[in-house]
Amino acid sequence: MTSAAPPPAGPRKRGRPARTGAADGPAARDRILTAARNEFAERGYDKTSIRGIAKAAEVDPALVHHYFGTKEQVFGAAIELILAPAMAVPEVVQGSREAAGERMARYILGIWENPVTRLPLLAVMRSALTNEAAAAVLRELIGRRVLLRMAGELDVPDPAFRTQLAAGHMIGIAMLRYLIKMEPLASAEAEDIIAMVAPTLQRYLTEG
Repeated sequence: MTSAAPPPAGPRKRGRPARTGAADGPAARDRILTAARNEFAERGYDKTSIRGIAKAAEVDPALVHHYFGTKEQVFGAAIELILAPAMAVPEVVQGSREAAGERMARYILGIWENPVTRLPLLAVMRSALTNEAAAAVLRELIGRRVLLRMAGELDVPDPAFRTQLAAGHMIGIAMLRYLIKMEPLASAEAEDIIAMVAPTLQRYLTEG
């Protein structure tokens, strides 16, 4: 008597995929995050996919969804990693009140002058300029992790408005210098830019 055939497999359930050795485990999440950072930096938001991130990280796409959820959530985690150097700006404005503007200008320009941090920052900026979902993620992250904390360090009227003005000033310079490459700003000496910008940032940050 022949044995009955096994019942057909049911539909695949969502959630954590089965373990596959090196494809899962403690290092998998870090590999996915690194791959996501690189994919978004190289391809931008629109051309990056969960499948492409999974392929670069050598994991199943379901594992990307398991750890990070949607593409927007993966993007948020990736740009948080990309923006990590800028997260220290709130601490930079601490210290002597008289030099807060110069410290901020020097620190932010230093991040942009470094090719290692500049290239992924440019990619994030391009993504935010062309995709509203990416822009929303970036707005929330910068607002919550940088500007809100920086405003908390200022003992002046309208601190949130002032921090946005200061950040907008530096972002505008970064766009003209590194993205659009408009002369003479694009080839100006960093120290000359700092000397011109610092008094304006100082006024935003400290003058009541």
